Amino acid sequence: MSGLELGLTVPGRVSVAAVAEPGQVVGVIGPNGAGKSTLLRAVAGIVPVRGEVRVDDRSWSRLTVRERAVGMAFQDQLLFPHLSALENVAFGPRTAGASRSQARRTAQSWLDRFEVGDLARRKPRQLSGGQAQRVSIARALATDPRVLLLDEPFSGLDVGVAAGLRVELARHLTAYDGVTLLVTHDAIDALTLADVVWVLEGGELVQVGPPREVAARPLTRHVARLVGLNVLTEGGRFWSFSPSAVTVSPDEPSGSARHRWPGTVTSLAPHGDAVRLLVSGEHDLLADVTPASVTELRLTPGRAVWLSVKETAVDIYSAESNGG
Repeated sequence: MSGLELGLTVPGRVSVAAVAEPGQVVGVIGPNGAGKSTLLRAVAGIVPVRGEVRVDDRSWSRLTVRERAVGMAFQDQLLFPHLSALENVAFGPRTAGASRSQARRTAQSWLDRFEVGDLARRKPRQLSGGQAQRVSIARALATDPRVLLLDEPFSGLDVGVAAGLRVELARHLTAYDGVTLLVTHDAIDALTLADVVWVLEGGELVQVGPPREVAARPLTRHVARLVGLNVLTEGGRFWSFSPSAVTVSPDEPSGSARHRWPGTVTSLAPHGDAVRLLVSGEHDLLADVTPASVTELRLTPGRAVWLSVKETAVDIYSAESNGG
């Protein structure tokens, strides 16, 4: 089939069998050390793998990095410091055989699309973080790759700059007919940019599905925290509920709340109009309370409390019913 087919293993680090269709943006999420960046490097050919990487029905397994039609914007793949922004972006087309003038025209076009065309003559040290990242993504796209690999493209950027770049990137990805693998730690990226989400944990693919489905019914604690849900497992089933559905009390509750747990307040942080608590006990759980409740219940780190949630607020599901 066209698109990307993976059946690869990087011994001791990651093992993934998955398929992505042409034009799809795949959000790759998971905790630190899950194998996300290793997966991208395996597709690029930077690290040796066992198994198969196929793109548009062609095996890439014996191709070098340079022979693979791949565009990369990695956290540690910095712009060439001695080249201007224009020459950085022109480097790929020039390497692929374009004449100097053709490569420069292509580079200028991509810089213009990412609204940094007027910075074409600047060296990387003369660019802000957001500007440099725009140049980096333009460089990745300038070779017309069949697979685009983006590793935390908004990392280290302030919120406003990241939001602007996210909008620009989304516009370009809409028209891109290759496959994009986007590693991110931000739920916003996964929900707004990705068509499908791959969840990695311990080097294994543990959940695949549309972003909103994965967000609504996560199968790992990392994803649950990413989208702000509590998730517990019991007998092969998953129980999820919102922090806003949790009641916090100083004494063991009675009444209609069926599920209850004792614990100790670990941390407090503003969360919109509420205060979000992390309470540790048999499970680490999140609870949203009002600022007034913090004062009334004397909620500080170390405070012993009870958490409870009504049965009607709990969503119960299995891995089999949710893409695991």
